[in-house]
Amino acid sequence: MRYLTDRKRAEGLGSAKSGTLHHWHMMVSAVGLAILVPLFIFTFGDILGAPHEEVVAYYSRPFPAIVAGLTILIGLYHFKNGAQIAIEDYTHGIVRKLSIIAVTCFSYGLMATGLYALIRLAL
Repeated sequence: MRYLTDRKRAEGLGSAKSGTLHHWHMMVSAVGLAILVPLFIFTFGDILGAPHEEVVAYYSRPFPAIVAGLTILIGLYHFKNGAQIAIEDYTHGIVRKLSIIAVTCFSYGLMATGLYALIRLAL
């Protein structure tokens, strides 16, 4: 017969003490995206379908380039956090750890690729 108290049975199963901070980061990035996505659509819509030379000239200006860069960064950061939450909720063990590492690497790789493409376009 095991003599475990309720506290001992629950130990290690509770809060990881980072849920509130993670939620706060998701809310801040969601507000940022709520502002940036309409700005991005508005600025990108002006140049959609234009010849390459006009697109290069357009993204050489600071405002459209900054809006596009921030949208890429914050959008992929929000994606990374959301995917991490989904992975933590539905997977366990080594699959969880490998999936989180893969999503994190994928997100940061896309951020770097997007910013590199934007910089090449702007310069």
